Amino acid sequence: MNHDNLYGYIPSIAAGVIFIILFSGTTIFHAVQLTKARCWYFIPFFIGGIFQIIGYICRVIARNNLSSVGIYAMQSVLILLAPPLYAASIYMVLGRTVTYLNAENLSLVRVRWMTKIFVSGDVFSFLLQSAGGGLMASSKTSTRNTGSNVVIGGLVVQLLFFGFFVVVAAIFHYRIEKNPTSKSQNERMMTRAQGWRQRNWMTVLLALYVVSVLILVRSIFRLIEYKGGFDGYIMTHEAFGYIFDALLMFIAMVVMNVYHPAVILGDGKGGGMRYPEYNENVRL
Repeated sequence: MNHDNLYGYIPSIAAGVIFIILFSGTTIFHAVQLTKARCWYFIPFFIGGIFQIIGYICRVIARNNLSSVGIYAMQSVLILLAPPLYAASIYMVLGRTVTYLNAENLSLVRVRWMTKIFVSGDVFSFLLQSAGGGLMASSKTSTRNTGSNVVIGGLVVQLLFFGFFVVVAAIFHYRIEKNPTSKSQNERMMTRAQGWRQRNWMTVLLALYVVSVLILVRSIFRLIEYKGGFDGYIMTHEAFGYIFDALLMFIAMVVMNVYHPAVILGDGKGGGMRYPEYNENVRL
């Protein structure tokens, strides 16, 4: 690697500015939703947006500071660590959805353990990727390679826990469709009566699936990127990072803006949207 240019290419100012604007817009929206609904379980998701903004600001600054280890380390670590923060909130949303529907008996993992298990794995992954990102800023090739391997380990941990999470969510979804609770049935009926735009637990789960797939694809991309090495084709071509990381994570944030779980779950303590009891006279 050329130590006069730690990136292997000239970072695009235009692309960086575009994503600073995009992430700023969705993050500000999340800040409004967060404070209005007092859904503090979404704080990690919001912080992930802040990480993205600062990370891409650093990339713009890097255009004229290609050899700055500090700027390289900051943009690398912040962009790398944003998705695990998204994941932390996503994990908590599933547990709250199960509780909200009074369907704890239908969950593969007990609700009281669900957040603990998945968030613990997420924190472990976060720490590994953070440590690896710091090591990659070293001027020594051996240390950089070690850092890359640590990041790969963190990504593998993230993929394993996130993959298991998707399985748990899918099994719960299947079970509650087959054995609905009175609350899930009531909301389904009200949705049919009020139209497809009405938010309910199903839209929350679908949003979780979409965001989960986006994070999984992004993590697989990063895994392939780091396995290819610092001189690999993907690592030395900036466009891949914007397509398979920046764009996917922006879409993930927008999806959660549009289908924010607070509409149903509120503060996570039963403060979500209230539906009247289903009445057979409701016109479907």
